[in-house]
Amino acid sequence: MENFRFQAVADASKKCPLDVKTPEEKPSEYFAKYVFNREKMQRYLPQDVFQQFIDVIDNGAHFDRSIADAVAKGMKQWAGENGVTHYTHWFQPLTEGTAEKHDAFIDFDKKGNVIDDFSGKLLIQQEPDASSFPSGGIRNTFEARGYSAWDPTSPVFIIDDTLCIPTIFVSYTGEALDYKAPLLRSLHAVNVAATEVCQYFDPNVKHVTSNLGWEQEYFLVDADLYHARPDLMLTGRTLMGHDSAKNQQMDDHYFGIIPERVQAFMKDLEIQALELGIPCKTRHNEVAPNQFELAPIFEECNLAVDHNMLLMSLMRRVARRHGFRVLLHEKPFAGINGSGKHNNWSLSTDTGVLLHAPGKNSKDNLRFVVFLVETLMSVYKHNGLLKASIMSATNAHRLGANEAPPAIISSFLGKQLSDLLDHIEKADKEDLFAMKGKQGMVLDIPEIPELLIDNTDRNRTSPFAFTGNRFEFRAVGSEANCASALIVLNTAMAESLANFKQRVDALIAKGEDQTLAIIEVIREDIETCKPIHFDGNGYSDEWKEEAERRGLDCESSCPVVFDRYLDEDSVDMFERLNVLSRSELIARNEVKWETYTKKVQIEARVMGDLSMNHIIPVAIHYQSQLANNVVRMFDIFDKKDAETLTVRNKKVIHEIAERTQLIENGVEELVQARKVANKIQSEREKAIAYHDIVAPKMESIRYQIDKLELIVSDELWTLPKYRELLFIR
Repeated sequence: MENFRFQAVADASKKCPLDVKTPEEKPSEYFAKYVFNREKMQRYLPQDVFQQFIDVIDNGAHFDRSIADAVAKGMKQWAGENGVTHYTHWFQPLTEGTAEKHDAFIDFDKKGNVIDDFSGKLLIQQEPDASSFPSGGIRNTFEARGYSAWDPTSPVFIIDDTLCIPTIFVSYTGEALDYKAPLLRSLHAVNVAATEVCQYFDPNVKHVTSNLGWEQEYFLVDADLYHARPDLMLTGRTLMGHDSAKNQQMDDHYFGIIPERVQAFMKDLEIQALELGIPCKTRHNEVAPNQFELAPIFEECNLAVDHNMLLMSLMRRVARRHGFRVLLHEKPFAGINGSGKHNNWSLSTDTGVLLHAPGKNSKDNLRFVVFLVETLMSVYKHNGLLKASIMSATNAHRLGANEAPPAIISSFLGKQLSDLLDHIEKADKEDLFAMKGKQGMVLDIPEIPELLIDNTDRNRTSPFAFTGNRFEFRAVGSEANCASALIVLNTAMAESLANFKQRVDALIAKGEDQTLAIIEVIREDIETCKPIHFDGNGYSDEWKEEAERRGLDCESSCPVVFDRYLDEDSVDMFERLNVLSRSELIARNEVKWETYTKKVQIEARVMGDLSMNHIIPVAIHYQSQLANNVVRMFDIFDKKDAETLTVRNKKVIHEIAERTQLIENGVEELVQARKVANKIQSEREKAIAYHDIVAPKMESIRYQIDKLELIVSDELWTLPKYRELLFIR
């Protein structure tokens, strides 16, 4: 049998780093080179137009369509100087990816001559076909009209010869068909609610911004090996494969020396990302072999989400130039760590970060405690909904393993903050907010300077941990759109803050002192949200039992978890704050259930194909070789010696026969289970059937295949093994 695996391994081993030329300029000199940022706006727009445009971006002023032509003209001039010939509305449909339709800067004039053209109308609005994007029943296939509308708060940028315009995407009847529209609504809601609460402490606060710092984890695999694995190509993960003898157990890859080829890829990626205004800051090896991480500086939430979506597209393009393929699946390899995308979330005003660790100022300390506790309240009230926001068919493989946050949402604060909240709940008015700042740690090594110790440790088992001046939502999946989690988080926070203010104002109306009223409400909320506060080991079985006693959502079935979007509390919150309507929520859940089903369905079909066309033929071929060997041994040796010498081969022949039969039976059962599930009309029930019945059958088949991998001759095995996939040469 001709084995392409060995050729793929050989080709991968020949890869060498590309000669990546780092620009002579400093990163600060080419940062945002291909972004129509403020500096370029000021240069290419009339001064009055520039001022109106900045007012829209900074203060949320209404965009006056009368300036659209001037803005479009300036953008086109800048784009033309950079060799741009096309433009596109760049949006984020419910596919978890991005979408774009390119149009040229040409049109006919009244005389039939071709002219360059890009008007304000074309900048503001476009009509991409809405019929083929997921809509959950909002749009029928024959109802094709949908609109993309420019988001002026996220700057346009250039990719190759195309001007990319960030937009929202809505149906003909106005429902959101994307992630950006509800994200912008949630950001508006939390801005309004948080600003009103901030004015208790500083009447000059006019605006509150939600900030995001994402950490993108990913795997790199040699392109030749990737193409020799149909499961990687079609599903993003390995559906079979036995553990490598060495994987991550030595902890030698984490923060280790970055391989030369990977370093070249990272440099190339960072340069292109910086040119697109993505403020790349950190890069390092992650825990699993072939796993890495990139993280930027914090940005405003909407822009950060756009930048993350852009970066994931960019990673795939750059990886190809370096002979790699990027794997963003949350669990591409069994037995080693999967990939997440930690979302570091905070709120800030023009005066500073609202969640900044407190100091000596009692008013600032009280404000800090208010926003800390109301964050806990929002997470407590909607812990199941927050879990639903990060749940997917791919992330479900990662959640609950002892490498990632458990599938139970809780929040870690650390001893000092936990003690502070206990003190506030029980103490008298005086000295309520006394809290130490960073303490010094003096090491007994004279050459090493004093270390400043944070007010909290880090609990890597916590899905939602306070880490100094922000909360780290660690459960978000590596290939997810961050907006999904942030829509829920910002909306829930807006609800908690609005509820807090309503109760405080009611007490003030009765004659209560403002500060005392705030303290009284905060004490109530500290008591209420206690069940969400957990500083222990989130991986332990004891915590699962304790979480259930506390009334937290412990459901682990992905399709069932999606139900939380349609709980009355969830629908009421989204509708009251004008983020998502009931019909939009119902439609989005239909999309979620359908997407879950399709992903598992594709995996099941690939599993069946590989089992019948790769695994079983290879195993039987090896079995035949062994059988021929047994026959020849009896031709050469006497019966007694031959029986002794063929014991091992007979045992392997028998094991192959048993395991291939189990695989064949398993594939037949898998096909039948799919056929039964596919007849179910309800998308929810169909997804549950795929979760409960179809997916477990795949695991049973995998077990048998992985055992065969250990006994079938290596030269016959056609699929690259983990030991080849996981160690970049």
